[in-house]
Amino acid sequence: MRVAFLGPAGTFTEEALLASAPDGVEPVPYPTVYETVMAVHDGATERAFVPIENSLEGGVAATLDALATEASDVRIVAEHIHPIHHCLIARRELDVADVARVISHPQAMAQCGALLRGPLAGAERVSSVSTAEAARAVAESDEPWAALSSRLAAELYDCVVLREDIEDSDDNETRFVWLAPADAATAGTGDKTSIVFWGPGDESPGALVNVLRELSDREINLTRIESRPRRVGLGHYMFFADLEGGTEEARVADALGALRGRVEELRILGSYASA
Repeated sequence: MRVAFLGPAGTFTEEALLASAPDGVEPVPYPTVYETVMAVHDGATERAFVPIENSLEGGVAATLDALATEASDVRIVAEHIHPIHHCLIARRELDVADVARVISHPQAMAQCGALLRGPLAGAERVSSVSTAEAARAVAESDEPWAALSSRLAAELYDCVVLREDIEDSDDNETRFVWLAPADAATAGTGDKTSIVFWGPGDESPGALVNVLRELSDREINLTRIESRPRRVGLGHYMFFADLEGGTEEARVADALGALRGRVEELRILGSYASA
């Protein structure tokens, strides 16, 4: 089974994929999260494995936006929670104070804010499409550059680790999800359901409360809710939510039916077993 993941080799996504993958998986790297999700939509791979939420920085926008819009025929079929431990790596031994440029994915930079505001405050910050791509850029340069990346990437690209466990919290974790075509997903199974909904009435007082009341009245617990702009003007949002219960449960099915009457669009992103 071919599985798309955010590459190149050495990303935290690959690390998590290898920790959760069944036998017979062929990892296929893609350069961006969006392209990784769309690999399943386009039929290029049977599955995809992408980050969707971090304990420090919240939802991964590229994953959420792709699932809500262009990849509406893709479903979440499983999840995996993986601890994330960042390293500061360089091509050669280097004093942290001498680092002129720090390269990494924006999520990694946000998760290592204390180091960037402290010892690396004077270094230029440059975004990369992945932590592994940052490691590769550092490995190919003679400049005093460093990357926020994984120990796996340091080993793959022959870099040295200047500092390890540099994330702001010891409890730094990322939730990854397995994606599959909608027709390959088993409907309603599992104890967790992810949805996205939007409008109408998002400018009316109590609109969101009325939607959420359909869940609370049926004693359905929300484990996560997050908003993202719909990109149709200021003040218009789509809401991502995770619910306890599968869609085959009567109370969940009843609640989702009631939600459809209160919103412009409701999409089931997946019903699956919680990690």
